[in-house]
Amino acid sequence: MLRGAGQEASGPLLRTAEPDDAAALTGLKQRLDRETSFMLLELGERDMSVRALAGQLEEAARSGNSAVIVAEMAGELVGYVEVTGGEFRRDHTTGYVVIGVLAAASGKGLGTGLLEEAKRWAVAHGLHRLELTVMAHNYRAIGLYKRMGFVVEGRRSECLFVDGQFVDELYMAMLLPRP
Repeated sequence: MLRGAGQEASGPLLRTAEPDDAAALTGLKQRLDRETSFMLLELGERDMSVRALAGQLEEAARSGNSAVIVAEMAGELVGYVEVTGGEFRRDHTTGYVVIGVLAAASGKGLGTGLLEEAKRWAVAHGLHRLELTVMAHNYRAIGLYKRMGFVVEGRRSECLFVDGQFVDELYMAMLLPRP
């Protein structure tokens, strides 16, 4: 089980998700879909099959370049970060990042902890680059990503339709240190 550096025993437990976490992780993702419009998928668009998610978690563990790290508080999942590595030799060392933290758990350093753990995991597993996309009006997330070392590499104009409006998306990435 993973704990971020300097994390107190009473703080959130950060650990790699296992197939047995599929039901709880599905529930977390459903809550996030209800709580925020900053996630790509809207409520009802996500494949919510617990069996399918358990299979994805098993596949990630076997891949060597993909992982899902969850944050658990009081026995409940309150956040997660996924690192999905490329499938081919040429992009095998690049990981695409997706992160979500429940509103009730936000503002407590959980996003920072999850991203730090994802970076540690990625370096330890030979990844060279992490990348993500973020809606251009999600200033809080952009600030977090910049503090963590991500830089803006590009902008996709009016590529998403959210809450009746076209919005831009930023493409951000970071290069990781060699182990």
